[in-house]
Amino acid sequence: MKNTTLPYTDIEVSKICLGTMTWGKQNTEAEGHEQMDFALENGVNFFDTAELYPVPAHPDRHSETEKIIGTWFKKNGNRNKVILGTKIAGKADFTKFIRTTGFSPDAIRSAVEGSLERLQTDYIDLYQLHWPERNTNYFGKRGYKHDISDHWEDNIHQVLETMRDLIREGKIRHVGISNETPWGAMRFLTESKVHAGLPRAITIQNPYSLLNRQFEVGLSEISLREKIGLLAYSPMGFGTLSGKYLGGMKPATGRITLFPNYNRYSNEPAIQATERYHELAQQHGLSMAQMALAFVNTRPFVTSTIIGATSMKQLQENIESIDLKLSEEVLEGIEAIHNSIPNPAP
Repeated sequence: MKNTTLPYTDIEVSKICLGTMTWGKQNTEAEGHEQMDFALENGVNFFDTAELYPVPAHPDRHSETEKIIGTWFKKNGNRNKVILGTKIAGKADFTKFIRTTGFSPDAIRSAVEGSLERLQTDYIDLYQLHWPERNTNYFGKRGYKHDISDHWEDNIHQVLETMRDLIREGKIRHVGISNETPWGAMRFLTESKVHAGLPRAITIQNPYSLLNRQFEVGLSEISLREKIGLLAYSPMGFGTLSGKYLGGMKPATGRITLFPNYNRYSNEPAIQATERYHELAQQHGLSMAQMALAFVNTRPFVTSTIIGATSMKQLQENIESIDLKLSEEVLEGIEAIHNSIPNPAP
């Protein structure tokens, strides 16, 4: 495994991060424990979760994923071997069963306390805002459309003050943002620069894959110049970049088969691009899944690539992508496809 360091810290993390959002729905507790055992044995020390998980969000499964991680910590005593990130859910219709108060001080504090209890730990290494409170473009929205009825009051200073207090109490160590835009990222960074003592966002968790390289438009420069590391999620495009949906196939256990409303990676342009990436991988004797992950792993703004698997075979293949070095010919082929069908799955 290759390692890197979380920006502005001395915390060493694996370049591959174990995603967990299927545990408690597509994966059982025992399977989640098996994945964590295997990942840790193979050098993956960075785990990412959220109070929202598993997905799709549902009151009957609320925060089951965090509970599964918590029972694993209790069983193995491995908390000190893992760098752990979790997230507070933002406001949305599908999260009303969690809370409706957004990122108020009481909401953040309550969310942290709840996660600590479920995770059976005294501290969270990286606490992230899962998505913005304000109306903006995330979760498949390609561009920003201003809504004059959106009366969001900028509370970023207050959010960071609450995070600062939780850091002082030892409940969280560092702060991250997620599903953010260039404006949002710079707003958080500027606030912590201008006001001494406010914590700095050290990571941004956004989608990034062969099918969605929108991070390169604006955010990549911010990431490199401001040293805020990308935690790339959905690097496999909900599994589409494994090739298992090509030719109209619908594997029974596939995420898109089970949850067809998650269709941002399965529109016609995305299918066409996936077919071409599959051909490129075959031409060079590569697994398309490993080619897709290796591309993300080697981007200079990526701190860690969040993988997610529902089987041990998938998990092993994903972790082994860290050893794949893509040739210049493959990289040129990727750029040719990207230039022909850019960002088909925002």
